[in-house]
Amino acid sequence: MTLSAVAGAAWLSANAGSYWRYRSALADPEKAQWAVLRRYLRANAGTVFGRAHGFSELTSVDAYRARVPVSTAADLEPAIDGIARGRQNVLTHDRVRSLALSSGSVSAAKRIPFTGTLQKEFRRAVAPWLVDLYRRHPSLVPGCAYWSITPVAQERRAAPGCPPVGFEEDSEYLGAAWKRVVDATLAVPGAVRWIHDIETFRYVTLLFLLHRRDLRLISVWHPSFLTLLLEALAPHWPSLIDDVRDGAIRPPRPLPAPLERQLLGSLRPRPRRAAELAALAPDRITAIWPRLGLVSCWGDAHARAQLPAVERMIPGVPIQPKGLLATEAVVTIPFEGLTPLAVRSHFFEFFREGRSYLAHQLQPGEHYSVVVTTGGGLYRYRLDDLVEVNGYAGRTPSLAFLGKTDHVSDLCGEKLNESFVARALDDARRSAAVAPGFALLAPDRLSAVAGYTLYVESGSAPPEALAEHLEAGLSRNPQYRYCRALGQLAPIRVFHSAAPMWPRYLARCVQRGQRLGDIKPLALSTSDDWSSVFEGSYCDAETLLVR
Repeated sequence: MTLSAVAGAAWLSANAGSYWRYRSALADPEKAQWAVLRRYLRANAGTVFGRAHGFSELTSVDAYRARVPVSTAADLEPAIDGIARGRQNVLTHDRVRSLALSSGSVSAAKRIPFTGTLQKEFRRAVAPWLVDLYRRHPSLVPGCAYWSITPVAQERRAAPGCPPVGFEEDSEYLGAAWKRVVDATLAVPGAVRWIHDIETFRYVTLLFLLHRRDLRLISVWHPSFLTLLLEALAPHWPSLIDDVRDGAIRPPRPLPAPLERQLLGSLRPRPRRAAELAALAPDRITAIWPRLGLVSCWGDAHARAQLPAVERMIPGVPIQPKGLLATEAVVTIPFEGLTPLAVRSHFFEFFREGRSYLAHQLQPGEHYSVVVTTGGGLYRYRLDDLVEVNGYAGRTPSLAFLGKTDHVSDLCGEKLNESFVARALDDARRSAAVAPGFALLAPDRLSAVAGYTLYVESGSAPPEALAEHLEAGLSRNPQYRYCRALGQLAPIRVFHSAAPMWPRYLARCVQRGQRLGDIKPLALSTSDDWSSVFEGSYCDAETLLVR
């Protein structure tokens, strides 16, 4: 039995108890949720936040909701600043181990406290998902898996005694002990994350994957991460086969010597595997990895449109859409064919028309926005995720992610928000000396790679510097910067119009059902058809697209 098979079996066995506890909790979500909230109140009664809100006096869910207001990232900034400076016992009694980065609504990034308790809560969600996955697909257990690795390391600046910012590696979310078990099942070593050049990162990732004929599971976030990775097989196919044969690593751009030595330690010459690959074409994915049994990726909201591309590239391999997972919390997990709420991980509330509902009160077919309380110190925190009840696992609602409630455009994980885009656009116009006027950023799928177009009204074509400055401003969002680095998003394009754009904007909004008096000028639109609405042309087009 291979090491990955042993580790996979050990992982399955270790998580069996969590699977059965979660399965039991699904029958009584009200009881499970109160147990979670009660732990928070008891553990954090002596914190600055707990004392201010009388945690020691709260004996019911209703009392908690009456005493603690709903919060946003902006509300928590003063507390997070204190934590970042090394202050203890602010939001949680548990020590803050790091400040994870996530896109913010009013800033480029928001910092999320990550504690040992929150790690356990993530494991309470991951464990039943994986056990259920392996129970339904037992052929996945003996092989290895590819879990997407973040190719660009996040910054970890921290003063002595202060929590670091970000994680070096995605598997750190599970904690050190579980990370070692997971790493033993991985087809691609975690050291690949230190490769900053994206083409080289893809080459080395593919090289390790090609070594593993026993690849059983591929788990990524956005589907385009996988399609872009697999598309890189063709241009590098002969070189990759040579490297598999020789046990070498010869990417398009050389690796730093220490990193190359570290990665070479995980490889050996595989002439038979190389000969097998040489007889195949690079687009025959299921022949390259004949035991591949499942692809796990996002499949709701905007990501759903990318699933057909994965299906075409890997025909016949099942795709399991992931549940709703945020940096702050796990909301749902794939389980028994549904995506039920992670009732043992965090305490959840759901808002509809200004009223708060609990998990056991949700109605089928209704839409709700998610508010969460976590062991990381987020109390009644708005995630701004919109969900729909699409079924029940026991008495626990299964939820489908519909999108963001706070006017966010999210083509492949970048999560651009209206207020953040407005600030970036204002800064870009000032830097490029462009006078204020109508300007709108919106998704654009006219090119081969999805991206964003800035629609600008002015007497003459705007300078190239406008797009450059806007690109720099948007890149302050770590998720946008990440998607651009991966090539999932194209560079900003500019569509210029000398004709008035506001009347056409108003007319289209009215066509979509908005009342004229309710229409506001926005910096960000989530619609992708504005090039057919406005009169003008793309500044970078070889042939003017006149409307």
